Amino acid sequence: MAAPKRGRNASAQSKPGRSLALILIAIVALTGGMFVSGHTTPRLGIDLAGGTSITLRAVPEDGNEAAINKTNMDTAVSIMERRVNGLGVSESEVQTQGNRNIIVNIPKGTNSEQARDQVGTTAKLYFRPVLAAEPTGAAAPSPSPSASSSASGKPADDDKASPSASASASAPESATAPSASATTQGRAVTDALKAGPSPSGSASGSPSADASPSADAGTGKDADAQAKYAKLDCSTEKARNEAGEGFKPEDTTVGCGEINGVWYKYLLGPAAVDGTEVKKAQAVYDTQSGAGWKVQMDFTDSGRKKFADITGKLAQNPDPQNQFGIVLDGEVVSSPFVSQAITGGNAEISGNFQQQEAQGLANMLSYGALPLTFKEDSVTTVTAALGGEQLQAGLIAGAIGLALVVLYLVVYYRGLSLIAIASLLVSAALTYVIMALLGPAIGFALNLPAVCGAIVAIGITADSFIVYFERVRDEIREGRSLRPAVERAWPRARRTILVSDFVSFLAAAVLFIVTVGKVQGFAFTLGLTTVLDVVVVFLFTKPLLTLLARRKFFANGHPWSGLDPKRLGARPPLRRTRRPAAPVDPKEA
Repeated sequence: MAAPKRGRNASAQSKPGRSLALILIAIVALTGGMFVSGHTTPRLGIDLAGGTSITLRAVPEDGNEAAINKTNMDTAVSIMERRVNGLGVSESEVQTQGNRNIIVNIPKGTNSEQARDQVGTTAKLYFRPVLAAEPTGAAAPSPSPSASSSASGKPADDDKASPSASASASAPESATAPSASATTQGRAVTDALKAGPSPSGSASGSPSADASPSADAGTGKDADAQAKYAKLDCSTEKARNEAGEGFKPEDTTVGCGEINGVWYKYLLGPAAVDGTEVKKAQAVYDTQSGAGWKVQMDFTDSGRKKFADITGKLAQNPDPQNQFGIVLDGEVVSSPFVSQAITGGNAEISGNFQQQEAQGLANMLSYGALPLTFKEDSVTTVTAALGGEQLQAGLIAGAIGLALVVLYLVVYYRGLSLIAIASLLVSAALTYVIMALLGPAIGFALNLPAVCGAIVAIGITADSFIVYFERVRDEIREGRSLRPAVERAWPRARRTILVSDFVSFLAAAVLFIVTVGKVQGFAFTLGLTTVLDVVVVFLFTKPLLTLLARRKFFANGHPWSGLDPKRLGARPPLRRTRRPAAPVDPKEA
C-alpha cells in the first residue's frame, strides 16, 4: 500500500510546471483586464491625489440623544452621498467614524465650498401646498403653461380594506410638445385623472386670489415670500440654492423644481406633512396596468391624517392650487396634483418614470428628513502637490525597505535569493494589478496608510520564503540531498507559513472592522498582501524551487547556491554498514 502513495507524490512533485503555468495565466488575465478596463493605475486617495476632507459631528435636536443611532447615521451617509454625487463629483467617500462622526472625502477638482454647504445642511423634507407655479429662464415655453399637476386617490370603502390611493401628476403644457422619450419627473396621469380633466387655473407670476396664503400664516412672511416669488429666476444655480432660505416650515415659502429640462418656480404654503411622517417609500414596476415605474408611499398614523386633510382641501382647488409640492432641502422634487382626498394612509406617484428616477424619488421620500443636525468639526484641504510629495516619500520608503530585504537575501542565501526576489516581483505585480482593478470595482483608494501596509507586507512575504529556505537547509544539515530535502521540508514549512499568515490576516481583518477612514486602507492592504503571500508561496516559490533543485548548480551544492553542505555543516550521509562475516573454521572447510 505504501508504494502507490509514494508514486502519487512523485507524480505530483514531477509537475511543478502546472502551478507555475496557473499563476502565470492568472497574472496575464488580470493584467489584460486592467488594460481592457482602462484603469492602469491604482486610484489614489485624497492624501495622495489632493482634495478636501470634511469631518461632521451629529448634534441631536432638542437634546434627543437617542436620535443619534446607527440607522440615522447610515441614512445621513446615504443622503450626503447623493448630494455629493449631485455635484458631479466622482470617487468621493462618505463614511461614518465612531458613533456620531461622518467623514466626507472629496477629490480635487471640486468646489469645496459648495460641497461643504451641500453635505453640512440637515436634510428636511416637507409636503407643501402649491399656491402658484410658472416656468422661468430662457428655456421656459413662451406662453404661460397651466403648470397643472394633479394627484388622485380612491376613497376608502367601508366594506373593504383601505385601498392604496394614488398620487400622480401630468407634465405642464407647453407651446412645444415634449418628445416621446421625455420623462415627467414624477408628474403623471392616473385612472382618476383620465376620468375627467382637472380644472385649469392661473399660473401667472402673480398669485391669484384663490392662491393667497392661508390666513394663519404670518402676513409678514407671506409678503416676503410673494415678493421673492415675483423676482425668482430658477434658471440660475445660485437662485435655486437660495430660494427657500430664511423660511420656516410654518411659513409660506418659494422653491424651484425641474420638469422636462425646464425650471419652474413655486409659491408654496406652510408645510402640511413632515417628511418624518413617511413611514416607507419604494420604487416598484407596475406590470399589470403597464404604467411602468412608480413610487409607493406609506404614512404613519399621524401622517395619514394630515395627508388626508391636505389632499381633501387641495382636491377642491383649481389648477395649480390642487398640487402639493414634495420639497427636499428647498427643491421641489415632485409636484403631483390631487383630484380626490387620499385617506388610505398610502399613495403612489407615477408618470413615465425611468427606474433610476423612481428609485431616486423613493430614496428622497424615505431618507429625506432626519432628526439630526451636523456641526462641522474640521476641514482639511490637501493640495495635489502635497499629495504627490507624500506618495513620493512613501515609494522611496518602500524602495529602501525592499532594497534592504533584497540585500539581506543575497548576502545570506546567495543563489536562493534569486527565487525570493522572483517571488517578491510576482507578489508585487499581483498586488499592483489587483489594486488597479479594485479602484473602479469597489472604490478602493490607495492612501498613505495603505502604502505603509504594502511596505510592511514586504517583510511578511520575505518571512515566508525564509521559513521555507531554512527548513530545506535543516534537511540538508541532516545529510539529505537537495531534491528529497525540498519535498520533506515543505509540509513543516507550509504549516508554519499558514499559521503565520493566518495570524496576520486575522489582525488585518479585526483592524479593518473596528476602524474607519484611512486606517482601513492600511488594514485592507495588509490583508490583501497576506492572502497573496500564500498564493505566491504555494503556486510560485515552492514549484520554482522544485524545478531548480534538479539543476546541478543547486543539486550539487555549489558554494554560491546557498545550499552548500559544507557551509551548512551537514553531517555525512548515513550509510548502512554490512555486518562482518563470521570466520570460517579450517576444519569445516
